[in-house]
Amino acid sequence: MTQSLFVVDLGLCPYDDAWAYQKRALAARISGELSEDLLILVQHPPVVTLGRRTKPDHLLASAESLEARGIQVREVERGGDVTVHEPGQLVAYPIVDLKRHKQDLHWYLRQVEESIIRGLAALGLASTRVDGLTGVWRVDERGQRKLASIGVHARDWVTWHGVALNVSNSLATFDHTVPCGIDGVTMTTVTRECEGLGLPVPTYEAVQGAVVRGFGEVFGLEVVPLATGLSLSDGN
Repeated sequence: MTQSLFVVDLGLCPYDDAWAYQKRALAARISGELSEDLLILVQHPPVVTLGRRTKPDHLLASAESLEARGIQVREVERGGDVTVHEPGQLVAYPIVDLKRHKQDLHWYLRQVEESIIRGLAALGLASTRVDGLTGVWRVDERGQRKLASIGVHARDWVTWHGVALNVSNSLATFDHTVPCGIDGVTMTTVTRECEGLGLPVPTYEAVQGAVVRGFGEVFGLEVVPLATGLSLSDGN
């Protein structure tokens, strides 16, 4: 029997609200209240999140000065270093029970990367991995440029946090960080890469749809969009 991947689109949503929603979804998946894996899709207003491996010098401005510019700063539970979110970036938070797949977080990271790679390939844009670095990249004669950043966490083998794919965002918020803690990294977007190759530039909606299909294929799940959202208890 084919298992399902429920998909919820929160639209443009403040980081704190989406963070709280993830926590409710995580608790519901662990308890069994949520019977299937869930993919939460969202865009965030400008925010810098600091993962558990973030070094102080990877934030190039003080939290106070960033907040004064309308950029939130949040310390979060996920692995990885500093990450940026801003409008036009597709953020996907998979709430996946690895007990139904494979209880291996390294395997899971590769599956998330593969989901993005397949989704972009379906739109005609080739992307790849880079040895020793997590994420999804464009690599050619001009070097390597990062398209997607990944930072995950798990509780009772249920995942949360996830992947941020730069689609049409300005990348301006990245100027205040050392993205992913990688010195000299060049960030890029789907729009910039397609324009550079002379390819048709896909809409945000087209990229989102392709990525969702990629997740379904890679995890062997039937995609079930939930048009009316998903009501989750707060666990209390």
